[in-house]
Amino acid sequence: MPSTSTPPPADPAARLRGIRAYLFDLDGVLTPTATVHMHAWARLFTPYLALHGAAPYTEADYFSFIDGKPRYDGVRSLLESRGIRVPEGAVTDPPEADTVHGLGNRKNAAFNETLAEEGVEAYPASVAFLDAVQASGCLVAVVSSSKNAPSVLAAAGLADRFEVVVDGAVAARDGIAGKPAPDTFERAAHLLGLPTAVCAVVEDAESGVTAGATGDFGVVIGVDRGVGRDVLAQLGADLVVDELDELIPLLPNPDPNPNPNPNLHPHQLPEPLTTREDRE
Repeated sequence: MPSTSTPPPADPAARLRGIRAYLFDLDGVLTPTATVHMHAWARLFTPYLALHGAAPYTEADYFSFIDGKPRYDGVRSLLESRGIRVPEGAVTDPPEADTVHGLGNRKNAAFNETLAEEGVEAYPASVAFLDAVQASGCLVAVVSSSKNAPSVLAAAGLADRFEVVVDGAVAARDGIAGKPAPDTFERAAHLLGLPTAVCAVVEDAESGVTAGATGDFGVVIGVDRGVGRDVLAQLGADLVVDELDELIPLLPNPDPNPNPNPNLHPHQLPEPLTTREDRE
């Protein structure tokens, strides 16, 4: 359920006033790797469902059952939608194994092969917004369901822009509930040394927007990459845009001495969670 806290003011600029950190999803928000993930899932489930005589895999399945969730949760959700039951297996299962973990590892192998072959470039509008956010004195973090976040950030040339990355590997290691629970975003806010009420969640996935709306965050920004503006708003997004640079005029003027937490020297920021392996 969406947060019961007092909603932000209606004026879009006022919604961003007082925000001191932006917590970005990765795939579909900063980089177009959501498309790579979509293709990898299709390569996995199109033949698999046909083999089991189930309803064919469609793009709608990705948005309804997989988008934004940790990889193995996505496998479970899709299989449940078709009434298919397989053993859980273990994270060490080979990609050939007909288990939840084996199927998830098969998908991950396809994703990494595609990423290595094609590379990835960040959305220019998202980079422009990231530049403006940091120039205004705000902190930033990446919050991703994927264990591939570090390789994607590196491939996109963004790895050095984020001190804090909370990804699927971190969540698994520390037992943090994944999206649509708000816990990974809450962890990022904690690592930045800020209360969630002054942090903005930036998401394109249904599960991610739900996570932001469920938590006590200052504002939830939805980026429409295919889910639909109305759907994102209904799930709890306070602002919905097609591209993030639409929000640049609403940001406060750049801070000549950008440190959004006056009690926290830049060199005293918490150590990032660097065991970073998104959307899976």
